[in-house]
Amino acid sequence: MTGKQFFVLGEVRDRHIHSVTFELTGKARELADTCGGTVTAVLLSGGLDDDPESLLRSGADRVMTVEHPVLSMYNQDAEVKVLAHLLRRETPDVVLAPATTSGRTTLPALAAELETGLTADCTGLEMDPETGLLLQTRPAIGGNVMATIKTPVRRPQMATVRPRTFRAPDRKAAAEGAVIRPEIPPELFVSRVVNLGFERGEDGGSNIQDLDVVVSGGKGLKRPESFRMLEELAALLGGGVGASRPAVEAKWMGYPHQVGLSGKVVAPKVYIAAGISGAVQHLAGMQTAGFVVAVNRDPDASIFRVADLGLCGDLFDILPRLTERIRKEVGAE
Repeated sequence: MTGKQFFVLGEVRDRHIHSVTFELTGKARELADTCGGTVTAVLLSGGLDDDPESLLRSGADRVMTVEHPVLSMYNQDAEVKVLAHLLRRETPDVVLAPATTSGRTTLPALAAELETGLTADCTGLEMDPETGLLLQTRPAIGGNVMATIKTPVRRPQMATVRPRTFRAPDRKAAAEGAVIRPEIPPELFVSRVVNLGFERGEDGGSNIQDLDVVVSGGKGLKRPESFRMLEELAALLGGGVGASRPAVEAKWMGYPHQVGLSGKVVAPKVYIAAGISGAVQHLAGMQTAGFVVAVNRDPDASIFRVADLGLCGDLFDILPRLTERIRKEVGAE
């Protein structure tokens, strides 16, 4: 099992390399090192303000950059044609991509174009030492079981991964490798899609995936007004508010705040879970958090199994006291 090629299809937003690209590059490096393989990161954009060498310092052996005006805004038609051209020419064994809105749109079409399989929303990736196949683990049957999927015949083996599922690697001091700007036939940029404009969506607050502190609430809060306690605590800590799926389904918080398999995967430095029992679907969305604080009155709640600090008691008593103590510590008025 040697010489395998791993490709990471990166994502560029607002002319900057999205953090998920570094996360996947680090994971690809880890997988490649088990079989003597190489890692190539691919960036499609209308222009790039970041230095692509940052991916070389994050584990890539080379970086391919393709820039064209038609790629300034998301264009599935052009992206699929360009990526299919590159992958047919390079014939990688494994292709990893982010399970973002654009990744979830491009990758199924790309897999169909290449006549290969695709495993979406993976939470785990490993190389089988016996067969050399990529073991792609993802939730199935509503998140109640974890399935491991293989692609034994078709190539490349393709998988998408949600942001924050893996940690970005520490960057090396010096870049080793090459930045390549491959020649792309001009006709591949001719698209049937015409972008009429762009309007940024409003989610009512910061993206919780980008925050160092997330304070999440569940049905244990009993009513939507109780989330004001979480908002106050999160503001003191410079963080944001998350929610469990039941709380979102009850319309206590909007979907952009949902943490879990059907919401967002977060990896903050501190994750506070208040009134959340700890269903497997929720745990999968915050399992890479640095430090987990759980507040729940049920001593047998599953959330305590993953908590670094557990506070067992009435959250309506604990949270106000915790907030007041932190307010004094930070000197907030």
